[in-house]
Amino acid sequence: MVAEVCLGHVGAVAAREVSRFARNSREWQKLVEVCRVVDTLLIDQEMVYTPRQSNDRLLLGLKGSLNEYELDLLRQRSVEARREKAKRGELIVAAPAGYVKGEDRLEKDPDLRVRERVLLVFSKFVELGSARQTLHWFLENGLQVPVSAPRNQVFWRRPRYTTIYNMLTNPAYAGAYAYGRTEHSMQYEQGQPRRRSRRKPRQQWWALIRDTHEGYISWKQFEEIQQMMTNNAHLGDRSGAIKRGSGLLSGLLRCRRCGRKLMVAYTGNGPFVLRYVCHRSALDNGEPPCITFAGLSLDEAISREIMTVIEPAAIEAAVLATEQEKVQQDEIICALKRELEAAQYTARRAEKQYDTTDPDNRLVASELERR
Repeated sequence: MVAEVCLGHVGAVAAREVSRFARNSREWQKLVEVCRVVDTLLIDQEMVYTPRQSNDRLLLGLKGSLNEYELDLLRQRSVEARREKAKRGELIVAAPAGYVKGEDRLEKDPDLRVRERVLLVFSKFVELGSARQTLHWFLENGLQVPVSAPRNQVFWRRPRYTTIYNMLTNPAYAGAYAYGRTEHSMQYEQGQPRRRSRRKPRQQWWALIRDTHEGYISWKQFEEIQQMMTNNAHLGDRSGAIKRGSGLLSGLLRCRRCGRKLMVAYTGNGPFVLRYVCHRSALDNGEPPCITFAGLSLDEAISREIMTVIEPAAIEAAVLATEQEKVQQDEIICALKRELEAAQYTARRAEKQYDTTDPDNRLVASELERR
């Protein structure tokens, strides 16, 4: 329409309310200015406006400003109503994997395979102690995880770190309703808009209501998992998650001089020689390094002390390790059986659909044959 007006092909634009043509003052003023240049009239149910007359332009500008204010007021009211509904725990935007939307709350997915896989994620994290190690365990065993989709649909995909992390940090799996956990903002970088989002502290969430639906874990277990993930970060007094390398005391030793954690270094071309060093003061402040010493003899001494303590229970530890390994194998076999059952169901469904199709209807039969 704007193009036709600019070309002078339109003599008048009519509507029930002319200010509804634009959603903000900038677009409205642009439309009024174009109509003024090409001498196009604006008509609504009240009167006929001539943009070339100053009084009509003033009236059109006021109508556009009032309309923009009205839209902004409606938007604010809808946002406040949404937040009040969330504070009551009644606003369910999307159901996470393992849940489906009920009438007024979340309900567990009726698919046994989905429920067992969600429980497996939490049990493996408690066993391994790290979200990254949990991800690697799933990848090594070739197991997929469920991903929620619109209309209570579930897709099975190769797990990613964000999938595991979001599942472990979502309070919905502990039977709690949470809303407003993230904050979105618009920033401009080199003239281009960039949408940013960040996770807010729990004290800033809009709503957190416990025991609103059946959870996969208890709230106490959820808090313990969050504490474990917090301790895995290599910050401050935290020892951090276990990393690769033979260092036994990685993240546990501190420098007596500066109080910083000792860093682990491996020298040589193989076999590597373990050393504990503290040169953060040299890297950060340009001061002389604090201390450095060989770690092999220290680790051997600590290992001997540990073996002395656990030697009386060595047989029990070996039996327990064997049982744990058997449990892990059973978990993998059970998960693979569920995937086999799902694949068999899909094949039977496709076969039944193919058998009920008329072979002469090639528009459908050809596609089913291809599948």
